[in-house]
Amino acid sequence: MLDETPEIGNPDYWLLRLGRQMRKRERVLDEWWRYYRGRPPLPELPPNAQQAFIDFQRKSRTNFCQIISNASVHRLTALGVTAPNGEPDDRASRWWQQNRLDSRQKLVWRVAMSQSVGYMLVGAHPTRTEENGRPSPLITAEHPRECIVGCDPETGEPYVGLKAWHDDVDGFGHARVFFDDRSFPYRTTERCGRRLPWGPDSWVYVGDLDDGEPHDLGMLPLVEFERMPDLGEDPEPEFAGVLDIQDRVNMGILNRMAASRNSGFPQKWIKGHRFAKRKDPATGIITVEQPFIPGPGVVWASEGENAQFGQLSAADLSGFLKEHESDVRDMLILSQTPVYYYGGDLVNISADTIGALDILHVAKIREHIASFGEGLESVMSLCAAQAGVAEDYTEAEVRWANPAHASLAVKADAATKLKSIGYPLDVVAEEMGETPAMVRRITAGAASQALLAASLLPAPATAPTAGNLPDTGGGSLDG
Repeated sequence: MLDETPEIGNPDYWLLRLGRQMRKRERVLDEWWRYYRGRPPLPELPPNAQQAFIDFQRKSRTNFCQIISNASVHRLTALGVTAPNGEPDDRASRWWQQNRLDSRQKLVWRVAMSQSVGYMLVGAHPTRTEENGRPSPLITAEHPRECIVGCDPETGEPYVGLKAWHDDVDGFGHARVFFDDRSFPYRTTERCGRRLPWGPDSWVYVGDLDDGEPHDLGMLPLVEFERMPDLGEDPEPEFAGVLDIQDRVNMGILNRMAASRNSGFPQKWIKGHRFAKRKDPATGIITVEQPFIPGPGVVWASEGENAQFGQLSAADLSGFLKEHESDVRDMLILSQTPVYYYGGDLVNISADTIGALDILHVAKIREHIASFGEGLESVMSLCAAQAGVAEDYTEAEVRWANPAHASLAVKADAATKLKSIGYPLDVVAEEMGETPAMVRRITAGAASQALLAASLLPAPATAPTAGNLPDTGGGSLDG
C-alpha cells in the first residue's frame, strides 16, 4: 500500500494527489474536446422526441470552437532559438531539428488552445548521442490527459510533475513522478482500462532504487504550457468564453431547419369535411380516420358540399439568418478572433482594413508568445543539461514569426525602409520572419557577394607623391 503522508519529497503522495487531480479534470477536458471537435450537446429536446428528431438535431451543430482555436494556432510559429546576443545557436538548432519542433510545436499549441494546457517532456534519446558520449535530448509533446504539474504555492514555480498512461500492449497503467533531481516509476497492481485507478492499493513502485532514479537535469523535466491563465485561476481553452453563444447558434440553426422543413411541406388545413370515425371493439376508444396524408404525388378530394382546402403561409427565414449572423459575430468578437473569418458583408476590403480588424487578435497572440516563449527557453535549458552543455538557455531568445498579417509587398517595403535607416541585414531578415538558420545563410551570402564584387573592381591608381612626380623637363625650382 502506498504512503499517503503529505510530504513534499514523498513520491507516493504526489502520485496519488496529482493522479486524482488529473482524473478530476477529465470531465471538463472531455467537454472542451467535444466542443472543439464540433460535437457539443444537442439542443434541448421536447418531451415526446423520437430518434428521427434526434438525428435531425445532429445536423444543427455548426463548429465554430475549432475555428477560434486554430485561428490562434495558425499564428503561433516559433522559428528557433538564438543566443542572448541574437546570433544563431548551432546546438539549439540541431536539437530543434532532431526533435522536429517545427511541426511538433503545433501539437502542443493546438492542445493548449483546445484543452487549456499542453506539455513538453525532455529526456534521454534512446539512440542518438552527443559528441561527449551523453545521450542526445529527446523532446516529446504530451497531453493534459496524461500529464500534470504541481507548483509551489509560495513562488508559483513547478516542483513536481506526473505522467501517467495506459499501455495497450501489457494492459497495465504506468506512471512516473518527476522531481528536479530524480524520478519514481510506478505501475498498477492489476490490468486496467484507459481510466486509471487512483486508490492507494492500485499502484506499486517498480523502481530499482528505493530513493528513485536520479538525473542531473537540475530542473523539472516536464514543462507546462498554459493558455493565458488568470492569476489564481485554472487555465481555460481559447473558446471558453463563448460556449453559451455556440449553444445559442446551434439552437438557432435547429429552429431555422425546423421552419425550413415545414416550409418545404406547408401545413395544410381543411374544413367542411365529415371525417369517418371508428370505435375500437377491444378498448372502446373512438378514433378519427385521417385520409389526407401530405405527399408530392397525392391529390385530396372531399364529398362534402362546403369542403374547403388551404395551407398556411410559408415562414420568413430572414430573421433566423440575421440572428445567426449576429451570434457568430458576437462569438468572434468576444474570443478576439478576426471577424473576417466570417466574411458576411466584407467584400474587397483593403490591407489596412484587415490590419484594423486584426488588432485584438494579434495582441492576444503576442500574449501567448510571451508565455510560450518562456516555456521553450526552459525546454532548451533541459536539452543543454541532458547533452552536458554548460550553458543557460533561459537567457536565450526564441524567434517567432510575426503574427500580424502582411503581404510580401508590405514586408519588402518595410525591409527596404529599415535598411535605408541603417538596420543591419540580419535584423532586417529577422523582421521578414526568417529562421535563425536562414538569417545566417542570408548574411553569409551577402558577405560573399560583397567580397566577390570588391575583388572584381579595378585597382585604384597610385596617388602622386614627392617621390613619383612626373618629369616635365623644366629643371629644378631654384635654377
